[in-house]
Amino acid sequence: MVVCGDDGLAHRLAAELRGVYGEQVTLVVPPAERTVRTPVVGRARTASALLDRMVNAAVNRAGVSGTPTDSPGLDPVVVEAGEVTEAVLAEAGVERAAALALVYDDDETNIRAALTARRLHPTLRLVLRLYNRRLGQHIEELLDQAAALATGGTTGPAAVFDASTTVMSDADTAAPALAASAVVGTSKVVQTDGLMLRAVERPVPRPGETADPGLATLALLSATPNDSTGDPAGDPNGPESGEQGPLLLPDAATVRAAVGRGTVVLEQVSYSGPALPSGRGIVPPFASLFSRRLRWSLAGLVGCVVALAVALTLVTGDHPLHATYLTLLDLFAINDPALGASTGRQILQLFSGLVGLLLLPVLLAAVLEALGTFRSASALRKPPRGLGGHVVLLGLGKIGTRVLTRLRELHIPVVCVESDPDARGLATARRLRVPVVLGDVTQEGVLEAAKIHRANALLAVTSADTTNLEAVLYARSVRPDLRVVLRLYDDDFATAVYRTLRAAHPGASTRSRSVSHLAAPAFAGAMMGRQILGAIPVERRVLLFAAVEVGGHPQLEGKTVGEAFRAGAWRVLALDTAASGGGREEPATEEAYEDARSSGASSGLVWDLPDTYVLRASDRVVLAATRRGLAELLGRRARWERAGA
Repeated sequence: MVVCGDDGLAHRLAAELRGVYGEQVTLVVPPAERTVRTPVVGRARTASALLDRMVNAAVNRAGVSGTPTDSPGLDPVVVEAGEVTEAVLAEAGVERAAALALVYDDDETNIRAALTARRLHPTLRLVLRLYNRRLGQHIEELLDQAAALATGGTTGPAAVFDASTTVMSDADTAAPALAASAVVGTSKVVQTDGLMLRAVERPVPRPGETADPGLATLALLSATPNDSTGDPAGDPNGPESGEQGPLLLPDAATVRAAVGRGTVVLEQVSYSGPALPSGRGIVPPFASLFSRRLRWSLAGLVGCVVALAVALTLVTGDHPLHATYLTLLDLFAINDPALGASTGRQILQLFSGLVGLLLLPVLLAAVLEALGTFRSASALRKPPRGLGGHVVLLGLGKIGTRVLTRLRELHIPVVCVESDPDARGLATARRLRVPVVLGDVTQEGVLEAAKIHRANALLAVTSADTTNLEAVLYARSVRPDLRVVLRLYDDDFATAVYRTLRAAHPGASTRSRSVSHLAAPAFAGAMMGRQILGAIPVERRVLLFAAVEVGGHPQLEGKTVGEAFRAGAWRVLALDTAASGGGREEPATEEAYEDARSSGASSGLVWDLPDTYVLRASDRVVLAATRRGLAELLGRRARWERAGA
């Protein structure tokens, strides 16, 4: 496996591949001198400096899941290169590699390296880190088509499986967990095609009560909670909590026998809120075009015109329509002077001219207000008065934008705070009509403008650790019981901050999240050839959700759902009928088939599969798996055991 990157995700991904899957890894990173910069203090310390501090120590840290870095045959081969050129890829052994991950922070760098790698090794499995979703789809199709042509034009799954291209975003992978951490009642979220699922932590049931199993029981939590809130998942950066660690994917007997342990169950979340505005072609209602004072002014002028027309009718005896016509001519000063007419007619003409003079500034004000209304319709909104129960989101960069989108999908009210008027997420906030406060969060009054004193949670995801920490400390001084979520790069720093905040505010909820920690398992799974739908952290461990073709996996093919279940390793959750409908054989029992089909939704995924349903080679299933379980499904278990030995 070859991993190329310039930040902490590359090192954590290499550790994931070594520690979990037992793979030999070649790591391509920038030269050491490029990552050593003059230390800076205060708020000027940016994300790059913080990442460099973590990267310098990442290679020497222990691999994930307890696998030591000095295991025989697992030490990575490190290649230092400022740019990923053809010569660098050749030196890294891309021509002999099984997979290549390009996880640079710059999309263009990853695309250029992917095109070069596909030319060097047409059947290489590629995993790209791209933020631009639409561009990523086109690049994925282009690289897959190039691989198919290089293999003789064959486009079947067997021909392109090893040469598949997977485009992922660390922001998309980590955003659900970051957003869910800030939402009360929503613990962990994973997105599938047309469905949103959440993993909910169920507390220990009282005597005589039965816990709701949801769609499936994913895990048993630690036996002893590690904080006063009863949340055993409170410290994702610390050691295993409780007297007993979490038990992932337990069987039914283990769940029934568990006493004094909470559970993590899977539930389906449907978006039932109104359609979000697209931001295009929005026409404000007529009442919102003009202020109330201007509307009253226009109404007064119209009343004056009507009164003058009625008076002219009474004075001259003209028809009301003709009298109104003459009044309007006088109003716009385009009528002849009433020379030789009666005195009443002349007086009414003077009054009409005076009303016309008053009409000019009113019309000008109406035009200016209408233009201002259309302009403000595309501008950033301010937090409305009386807002409460919302989430304050700090930072609208790459991660913050994805988190904002997730929160709106959950129909959670959000107020954003951003210091950069050109931040990439401002366009998304404007499109979703989300209130935004422009200002430096460390300055007094900015968080107050975001209604922090009435918020339910604070989610700090800016690119600077010190900014996130300062905002959280200030918010806690305003609201000691406020739920806070920090995005911190350095794991050691995150652990120290977490423990201090928990000690100072034991009654409040605190979360510290590392984007690379949440994203690395999904990237590693994609390198192993799986289509990863998402990752859910359970305390210190991680559950992966993947879409798997049953064909070619003896652990699944030809077995019932009950027989295919492996406690602690993997569990089949759903059947993708959209992918399995064509050309599949009839199931072993008609009753099992009907039960499976009848429980399906319009999304094409069938949940609550009966244990008697037989999995066929043409089926495509969604399963939850541990990282080691996924490695076993891939036939890498023996290698992992040898590496651990």
